[in-house]
Amino acid sequence: MTIEALDRDRVRELFDLRNSFVSFIGGSFEDDPYPIWRALREQAPVHEGIVHELTGVQDQLFFHGLPEADRPHFSAFSFAACDDAYRNAAVFSSSFDPVDLSGSRYDLLNSMLSMNGQQHRRYRSLVQPSFVPAKAQWWIQNWIEQTVQLLIDSIADEGRAELNVDFCAAIPVLTITGSFGVPVERALDIRAALQTPHEVIEIIAPIVEDRRKNPRDDLISVLAHAEMTDEEGVTHTLTDPEIYSFALLLLGAGSGTTWKQMGITLAALLQRPEVLAAVHADRSLLRPAIEESLRWMPTDPMFSRFVTQDIDFHGAHIPEGSVLHICLGAANRDPARWEQPDEYDITREMKPTLAFGGGPHICLGMHVARAEMTVGINALLDRLPNLRLDPDAEPPRFIGMYERGATAIPVVFG
Repeated sequence: MTIEALDRDRVRELFDLRNSFVSFIGGSFEDDPYPIWRALREQAPVHEGIVHELTGVQDQLFFHGLPEADRPHFSAFSFAACDDAYRNAAVFSSSFDPVDLSGSRYDLLNSMLSMNGQQHRRYRSLVQPSFVPAKAQWWIQNWIEQTVQLLIDSIADEGRAELNVDFCAAIPVLTITGSFGVPVERALDIRAALQTPHEVIEIIAPIVEDRRKNPRDDLISVLAHAEMTDEEGVTHTLTDPEIYSFALLLLGAGSGTTWKQMGITLAALLQRPEVLAAVHADRSLLRPAIEESLRWMPTDPMFSRFVTQDIDFHGAHIPEGSVLHICLGAANRDPARWEQPDEYDITREMKPTLAFGGGPHICLGMHVARAEMTVGINALLDRLPNLRLDPDAEPPRFIGMYERGATAIPVVFG
């Protein structure tokens, strides 16, 4: 792998939090939504309406479950309500429509993301073993460690850097595309083509064909040789369309969220030099620092579920056919569960959060994401002495509605 093959200007363009695609999910939102979410949560655990509209955003935004203008909408803000919604997958479903992977429709909403029940369990079980905690070292040794070290090599002698896009954004996209056997020079083509899935398939189809004949120690080989038993009890390997569906989901998720969460974590630490110094001196504190960032500011603060039957839910009557928006960002700051929840405090008792969702659809790649953040931040602390925010540059801010992240993170070191 050679990082020189990575066009940094193109990385900045593709991972700009305010680019044209991100604008559809509220990328231009620059206010702090948490005071409003706190007030909404104090008024009631569940409100009629959509999260962004209740927050004061009048633009029509797109996200899972949106737009669904002809349906009633409700939003949950308390931890108890959001947790209950995730746990009750029979009532709060990932999709009203069945998922059919046999055709030529390729998008994230026609994938495992929208499957329910037995279908979801069958498909998820095929890739789950590659994403369990015990498999983290497979990811680290094969892709993450090398990527991180090469990225730092490219900035270590410069004395300054912009870490959010030039470092954080590059790690997950190179990790997931590397696990697919995609060369570095095509990694950004994959990222750019995620909104036009057939272009992604053109890149990965030859790799799938090769791995069927010549399996390697990578994720495409896992998919190409996975066997699944269908409803009739017949066991078969995945078809090409089934593999393409998996690939699009994993590529989209793998390159689109972890970089923002790593940036949030780094910005939170750099804005608190005494906390950064403590983590530098005692690396066992890095895990609670990462977990606290996931609680304090999850990069995806809302997901949606479709209501399959009438239900009285935490004080609200929600009719069948509605959409429930789970504001996990607000839930993760519920004072009923955490003291002083608006504070970023790495010494607080760690409790499970909803940062990676919950229930049967809990984030498949959460352990890989944690590994990427851990390896990346540890390496920065190891190799960039006296790492600190650049006093002559604009400090990072947190922006975005349905995908939150830090703006540029300019640092100096040495």
